[in-house]
Amino acid sequence: MAEITAAMVKDLRSATDAPMMDCKKALTECDGDMEKAKEFLRDRGMAQTAKKADRVAAEGLLGLKVAETFASASLVEINSETDFVAKNDGFINLVGNTAAHVFTTGVSTVEELNETSYETGTFSEYFTAQVARIGEKIVTRRFVTLNAGENGCVNGYVHSNGRVGVLVAVNCDSKKTAEAIAPMIKNIAMHAAAMKPTTLSYKDFDPKFVEEETIGRIEAIKTENEELGRLKKPLKNVPQYISMMQLTPEVMAAAEEAIKAKLLADGKPEKIWANIIPGQLARFVADNTTLDKELALLDQNYVMDDSLTVAQALTKEAAAHGGTAEIVEFVKYEVGEGIEKQVNDFAAEVAAQMS
Repeated sequence: MAEITAAMVKDLRSATDAPMMDCKKALTECDGDMEKAKEFLRDRGMAQTAKKADRVAAEGLLGLKVAETFASASLVEINSETDFVAKNDGFINLVGNTAAHVFTTGVSTVEELNETSYETGTFSEYFTAQVARIGEKIVTRRFVTLNAGENGCVNGYVHSNGRVGVLVAVNCDSKKTAEAIAPMIKNIAMHAAAMKPTTLSYKDFDPKFVEEETIGRIEAIKTENEELGRLKKPLKNVPQYISMMQLTPEVMAAAEEAIKAKLLADGKPEKIWANIIPGQLARFVADNTTLDKELALLDQNYVMDDSLTVAQALTKEAAAHGGTAEIVEFVKYEVGEGIEKQVNDFAAEVAAQMS
């Protein structure tokens, strides 16, 4: 049996970053053979990862990589079991390295990512080694890469807590416009991270969803108004509609006729109606598109200038640079969304370990 010296343990730890006691055990099991000890630690890491497979990883961080030319960008979600590990420097580096590798390789699935070459082996081997060092279940849950067209740009944003991130892709009339508006595209990504739209435009809504939401929202406002009335407070306006999808030419024509009838009843001179009607029609649209303003990115009031929608703000910015721009796609990730978190009975867990 070879003598296992402190220097040997130190060298193995430097090479693998594994815990000191694990390094000593590996060298002992492998009779001091450094290469076999490295393989031992790697296999042990894989075994530990397999044992963690049935545990739920719903915490974690997002990683972002944007091309210097804004031609493409990648967003990655990596999950851990605990928020504590998500703040670990090793985990943070793993997220950053994964985002950079996804960006560089252009892979589209986790399976493809795992098979790519990384350092001296595969990315899967690198990832497994990092999981073994960190010590709990960690998974690459999902990632996406957006690529700009010939005259487009892509930019993104991840919030400071690392849990909400957005990519936004834009098509422009020229490369010059695309370069000029890249900073604003990041601001729009920040807007989306804060306002949490679920779709790009009201045109993407399912008509059945809009119909059901209309009924539910109107009934909710009516119920709220009953309480406001009891308290002798101003009542909320009960809308007829909630989305631009519902404001057909017939609906808008009827709204205009109703405005004219009201102006006539109020005794307003007909010669000034043309100055009043556009503003009142705009108010009618605003009052009857609340769903769009909540869930559709282009139709939301832009947080940096709420007198404009996101679409209007982008049009204004592009025009200031002599061009045009249109958002064609956005992706929003929130860490752990859609994952059913596991609720542990700590007392039972301790009892099970002691039995």
